[in-house]
Amino acid sequence: MANLQQLKASILADGTIDDQEVEVIRRELYADGEIDREEVEFLIALRNEARSTCPSFEKLFFDALKKNVLADGSIDAAEAAWLRKMLFADGNIDEGERKFLAELKSQAKQVSPEFQKLHDECMKR
Repeated sequence: MANLQQLKASILADGTIDDQEVEVIRRELYADGEIDREEVEFLIALRNEARSTCPSFEKLFFDALKKNVLADGSIDAAEAAWLRKMLFADGNIDEGERKFLAELKSQAKQVSPEFQKLHDECMKR
């Protein structure tokens, strides 16, 4: 896999993430068929540092997060804390993030009280 820092610099050179760049990201990250935590952290950094992203990036982003978090079917306290940190990185919860949390909750076999609390807080905003 290409160096993620080099890839990030290349993608964010103009501050935006477009459909062509999403395909590059998808090819690199899914080369081995899986998304690990380091790759998810890479996507989070891209999303946080980009001035704008296209809808296909948002879909890739949330799909990768969901696949990673739900790998074992449940959301534990550590995953809930990680999600909280990631979602509140910009101090805001947007509609896409609310939808993501709702999907996580509905697809998880089991959620921790910490995730339930995060979910409930975000849905009130």
